[in-house]
Amino acid sequence: MKQEFPPPPHAAEFSELVRKRLLDVKSAGGTRETVTVDRNGQALHCEVIDCPISSVFYNPGTHRIRAQRSHDPARDAALSADPWAGGSQEYLQFLLQADPADPSRRDPDFDKLKESLDQFGQNDPGLITYDGVLVNGNTRAAALRELGQQTMRVGVLPEWFTWDDISAVELALQLRRDHRRDYSYINRLLAMEEQAGLGRTPDAIAKDFRIRPSTYHQERWILGTIREQISRSANGGMPGLRLVDFEDHQEKLKELHRAYEKLAGADPDRADILKELRMAAIVMGFAKTDVRHIDEGFRDRYLSRTMSPNFSDPVGEQAAAVSVPGLGGVTLPGTSSAVSAARALNDKVLRAKALASASSDVASDHDRKLAQDVFQEARAAFDQAIDAAGRDARLKKRKQMAPARIADACADIDQSVVELVQARASRSLDEEALDEAVLKLRESLRKLAQQAGRGSVTPGDGVAWLIEAVSLETSG
Repeated sequence: MKQEFPPPPHAAEFSELVRKRLLDVKSAGGTRETVTVDRNGQALHCEVIDCPISSVFYNPGTHRIRAQRSHDPARDAALSADPWAGGSQEYLQFLLQADPADPSRRDPDFDKLKESLDQFGQNDPGLITYDGVLVNGNTRAAALRELGQQTMRVGVLPEWFTWDDISAVELALQLRRDHRRDYSYINRLLAMEEQAGLGRTPDAIAKDFRIRPSTYHQERWILGTIREQISRSANGGMPGLRLVDFEDHQEKLKELHRAYEKLAGADPDRADILKELRMAAIVMGFAKTDVRHIDEGFRDRYLSRTMSPNFSDPVGEQAAAVSVPGLGGVTLPGTSSAVSAARALNDKVLRAKALASASSDVASDHDRKLAQDVFQEARAAFDQAIDAAGRDARLKKRKQMAPARIADACADIDQSVVELVQARASRSLDEEALDEAVLKLRESLRKLAQQAGRGSVTPGDGVAWLIEAVSLETSG
């Protein structure tokens, strides 16, 4: 999304101040401090000046708090309408010191930065436009203001810089390996989306973000999925979920993408069911280890036992066929009943979460209480179903553990055969140690035969052979 903003108030006066400070620095002689930035692969060396903090503006287009702006929809709308107004700048300062995953809380990292600035001062200069907009150093400026500092050291970007240049420079600075504070996860996704909107190729964007192209495509899929969930969570004019609501779910979303892609090629319906059920669990805040227990069969095997039959919307055997515009009446089959049911269930969770989290300005206490009840009912049902799925998974693992260990032992024996041949060839074999090890193997096989044959009326070929071999060895 391309960002364009009008000049801030008193831009001309601030530009004159900048010119005067630059002239003062130049006329002072001696070594002048500069800050180097990257613009389209070219290094720009920007002169550093002291700037009054009270005269600068936070950058409304900064990537650092792009997702967090949705924390307060009313203040976000005011910020979009007039980014330079006092209330808008106060909202930006609030977001700069807030926890990215929960802006209602103060970020401990912000307080650490503030403490460092108070103790050691400002080590690195920020970056500012001729108009007085901070491009880099927004968070430092917020901390310095809280400390009561009057000035801030900033490098001055060229006067001809556009908002596209500003965005590119901010992103280049953020992606430098020595940058001290990373963007939050959702803000990185938004920055990638913005770069794609500028026409850059996936390979180029992946290189800038120091990730593989496959990871870039995964991140775009995740952002698209998040936007879809947000759209579906809004219902009847009520606000939906926010980007910031997905900030803490990075690893769960990545695991969802991997599981979805694994299924999608062979069975798209099963992949969609998996996606809907896992997204519902993610929105409900289940841990990553819990979400892993949810597969495409989770609803039928476990959730159907714990979820109220009235919770999900009724669906027919298959949704109606979809007509394709412009193709002369060609239709495609609708989604299966299982996909529709999973989608209906997820929609209820999404809408209940959004309405329960809405402010009293947009939803009544009664409606929010009903939504909270629906949400808690769904969460309790998922919790019980996940617990049952986890027990089955642990049981399955225990059932597979003994055969897996025997398979590992076979691989070790096969390797020992190779090493035995090599040792004999080099005449370095310790015959006594070999004999002792084989005796231990014989005793282990005896114990294995006893346990493998216990309770088995008709043992398989492998177990029957083991029992017979040990029996012959004993009788001999």
